[in-house]
Amino acid sequence: MRITSDFFISALIRRVMGAGGFAALKRRGALEAGAIFIIVDRLDGTSDFYGPAPQSWFEEAPDGRLFEKVLSQVKPEEIAARLASEARMDPDFWAVELEARDGLVDLPLVAGEGPDDASDETQKGPPEDDPNSYFKF
Repeated sequence: MRITSDFFISALIRRVMGAGGFAALKRRGALEAGAIFIIVDRLDGTSDFYGPAPQSWFEEAPDGRLFEKVLSQVKPEEIAARLASEARMDPDFWAVELEARDGLVDLPLVAGEGPDDASDETQKGPPEDDPNSYFKF
């Protein structure tokens, strides 16, 4: 069973803040199942943008939420445009902003999510066989 969007966001913000980082809710979505987007501010005028991994990537539905890097080191205006587009399709999404100068984030990511990220060793996430391990307390 997948945890609710509300719980996932709360746990993510607590985890980041507890580790001495900064995280803020930019947009509140549907409590149960709103899509979650993560903005990683690199503190150099650029940001990375993560979104839900497409369900069509999996033969079987994963047990937990998985993300893919959608945009890398782009200006905030590009992310704002992407979020505006998402709002037209699905207004119930969540957006969270994190700060990470080096772009390192601890999110459950899809393995080999794209050609330019397939060999990126800086990506962190849960073991591929257990996406929910990200939120085991």
